Amino acid sequence: MPLTMVSASSPAKAILFGEHAVVYGLPALAVSLDRRLEMTVHPSEVWTVDGAPLESRKHRYIRWGAENLWDGGPLNISTRSSIPSASGLGSSAALCCSLISCFLEMRGAMSPEELARKAFEVEYNVQGKASPTDTSCCTHGSAVLVSPDRRDDHLWSISKEERTWHVHHVPLPPMELVVGYTRTPSVTTVMVAKVRDYYQRSGFARETIEEIGQLTMAGLEALKKGDLVEVGALMDRNQALLSILGVSTKELKKLLDAAAPHSYGVKITGAGGGGSMIALTDRPELVEQAIMRIGGTPYRVRPSNTGTTVGP
Repeated sequence: MPLTMVSASSPAKAILFGEHAVVYGLPALAVSLDRRLEMTVHPSEVWTVDGAPLESRKHRYIRWGAENLWDGGPLNISTRSSIPSASGLGSSAALCCSLISCFLEMRGAMSPEELARKAFEVEYNVQGKASPTDTSCCTHGSAVLVSPDRRDDHLWSISKEERTWHVHHVPLPPMELVVGYTRTPSVTTVMVAKVRDYYQRSGFARETIEEIGQLTMAGLEALKKGDLVEVGALMDRNQALLSILGVSTKELKKLLDAAAPHSYGVKITGAGGGGSMIALTDRPELVEQAIMRIGGTPYRVRPSNTGTTVGP
């Protein structure tokens, strides 16, 4: 019998390598984090989100999912999140994964692969050109490699238009990360469009994107060896390339410069233009203090092996 009330929980994520490049079919590597969004859903007379009416602009992801992926009546949706919104930490992916997992569970059709596909549909249609990296990472937990080629530890494949992404499990060595949040929102749709414009008119931009893809695979090998020094050096190079693409900001650079002396490597995470940076470090306290001193908000995080969970 279909369930009438469901709760779900999905993790945040950080991109270690490959943001923006993955949109063009190149690899990216993302890790889920131990900050989460929780959601409870049950039938209602009208659609509501956290006690307010469902609105087209304020609740874009929920609205699209409700109109296109739900065939039942109105729902009351309650959320609670420790993931800062528009921070580059996958708040929208966690929201989409929690929402779709509730839809699937209420219909008795929940599976990780189906969740990853449908949650990506929501993000793709709301954001425009996007990849399934965030939603697959939030679905699976741990870390994932999204690549144009199928490799060992394959989880699922997702296609859109002419593009196919193959999603793989990535085992991680013990590692600590510190997030530095600028408190300035990162608007994914704007930054993806900005990079797309540069990519279409500049051969140099296309070469930069290609190099980011190559760095991702080098980062994968360094992680497999547990070589955090090499991982950090590759993160620094990835950041230099993202700066060339124009997605870094003065606020992000201040946080990156503050964290760098205490870290193996630092880079932005997510679309850029605001949002957050991440530092791979074995001195998290010093990184936190450095970020706070210049007005950023630090979050000490660790990879989470738990992806989206759902149940009554």
